[in-house]
Amino acid sequence: MEQQAVQRCLERDHAYELKQAAERLQGTARRTAVIDSPALSAMVGHRVVLKPENLQVTGSFKIRGAYNKIASLSQEQLSHGIVTASAGNHAQGVAYAARERGASAVIVMPRSTPPLKVDATKAYGAEVVLHGEVFDDAADHAAMLSERDHRVFIPPFDDYEVLCGQGTIGLEILDEVPDVTDIVVPLGGGGLGAGVALAIATFRPDVNVIGAIPEGSPAFRESFAAGHVVAARSVATSAEGVAVKRPGGLPFALLREHLDDLVTVSERDINEMILLMLERHKLVVEAAGAVALAALEHLDAQSSVFARHEGPHVIVPIMSGGNIDTVTMGAVIQKGMISRGRILNFEVELPDTPGQLVKVATVLAKVRANVIQLDHDQFKASSHYTGAVSLGVTVETNGPEHIDAVLEALRAAGFDPHRMY
Repeated sequence: MEQQAVQRCLERDHAYELKQAAERLQGTARRTAVIDSPALSAMVGHRVVLKPENLQVTGSFKIRGAYNKIASLSQEQLSHGIVTASAGNHAQGVAYAARERGASAVIVMPRSTPPLKVDATKAYGAEVVLHGEVFDDAADHAAMLSERDHRVFIPPFDDYEVLCGQGTIGLEILDEVPDVTDIVVPLGGGGLGAGVALAIATFRPDVNVIGAIPEGSPAFRESFAAGHVVAARSVATSAEGVAVKRPGGLPFALLREHLDDLVTVSERDINEMILLMLERHKLVVEAAGAVALAALEHLDAQSSVFARHEGPHVIVPIMSGGNIDTVTMGAVIQKGMISRGRILNFEVELPDTPGQLVKVATVLAKVRANVIQLDHDQFKASSHYTGAVSLGVTVETNGPEHIDAVLEALRAAGFDPHRMY
């Protein structure tokens, strides 16, 4: 967004616009009821209350901004139709909102978009155009269609009405958790963070708003350091919902003024929180939706604003979405279990004689390690010319201490196990 347009937005009546957005969304966006998390509260040492936008219509907060923007358009604008570019949650939000407002919608998606997301967008009545190999190609094509067909382009985050729609999350938190002290929000393009920060600064400036980013998506950290929007040199994170190279100009201006702090999380942190939500709350969150959760354990160490607050905290992390395919979910679960010591894989070389496999199985049974997979490979052993065989074993364990016990029991039985993961 051009600087003059940014300045005009900053001068608008934010209280009025946020309340109007909340009124527009009534009956369309779901008011996602907050959930207390005893597990996270015990982990952090403060009360943690979840804001589950993964349970939102279309599975993401994006419906809020998309609908508020489209609802602000005139009938003349709606008659020309809507167009946008997206490979994920924004596509579904725009498609759903356009259908609700009776407008035709064209969504341009990269050819690499998973079929599941393409089908989900089509299910809301939008026409999907597959163009280009990456998002930037799709965005350029969408801009061309907007100019050629006079369709209204709906930006994913760099737009005032869009971010006010996202800001309604902040209003709901203030209403549902009046004693909130800290809100943690994931940052990608910045629309969600800017909307929430604007709402909190407008109605409860005493509440801290803390941004969270993955290590592999440094655009906001680098932009804050530079004092203006800069594009990250590279982005590499499983949290594709916040994998944005260049933040929006308007979100940056608002966050630079109203964001209280910024915390960085690792891919391991993200995976572990996806798994924890499944186990403890029976909730499905995508990687981007787990970024704010992953920041909780780092608040004391990384956020001086958080650390300065005396007394107990009431923290509300925003779980921004839950659109994750089953293949990715399976991989995340496995990685999370490995990182938490719930799965052990080791290799051991055995004499190629009958009964060796039974000996290993007996040791594992005594230490109650449940075998998941065996790989008995006569040709993999380093000394197979002298009659050895390599045995790869994957077992389910109860944590790091149990893993140590398993490996020690194998050594005590005369084996030399090599831990792979």
